[in-house]
Amino acid sequence: MKFLLVEDNQELAHAVASRMRMDGHVFDHAENISEAIGFSDTSDYDLILLDIMLPDGDGRHFLEHHRARKKDTPVIVLTARSQVSDRISLLDLGADDYVTKPFDHAELEARCRAVLRRKKGSAQPVVSMGNLSFDPVAGQVFIQGAPVKLRNRELRLLELLINAPNQIFSKQKLFDRLFAYDDDVSENAIEVYIGRLRKHLDPSDVTISTHRGLGYRLEHG
Repeated sequence: MKFLLVEDNQELAHAVASRMRMDGHVFDHAENISEAIGFSDTSDYDLILLDIMLPDGDGRHFLEHHRARKKDTPVIVLTARSQVSDRISLLDLGADDYVTKPFDHAELEARCRAVLRRKKGSAQPVVSMGNLSFDPVAGQVFIQGAPVKLRNRELRLLELLINAPNQIFSKQKLFDRLFAYDDDVSENAIEVYIGRLRKHLDPSDVTISTHRGLGYRLEHG
């Protein structure tokens, strides 16, 4: 999944991003509201982690801007404010959850998983197509009940495709979702990962079709 972290504390930002990347997530990092708006207006994210005390203002302004644009990306607020009134105001503005600083990284990860499950509308997030099953939270893939080992970015690619069956994804769209803003790779990397994922899916009745000039689509049968 692709996350946006809005946090001006470099040490904390590095710790959070490093922990999440270990689980295969892609991270963009904004240090202030202006950068955060730039990221969110030009890219799609599965989850946003938002600090409140930022150099150019209150993170609430970003949250208001984000919701005003009718974006439903889940937002978890990272805040040092522990008063009930502060937490209530954040939830009323559109935050999906909050974590009070200092926090345990395991708790943050658990809250991220819970918010993402709620967005999917199910406590059982397993997605199936044909004889292929995928659990994005656990990062597990099965073909006819047998486990298939995928690398992190291959998992993220499958997640994108299987969550939008029969939708054609352009190279640019896949690139935007699989790589962070500062990753030093070209769009051709998408062809490499598509090729790798196809090999893993060979035993299944699911295929990735190429639509020349348009992109790729996951299909059953």
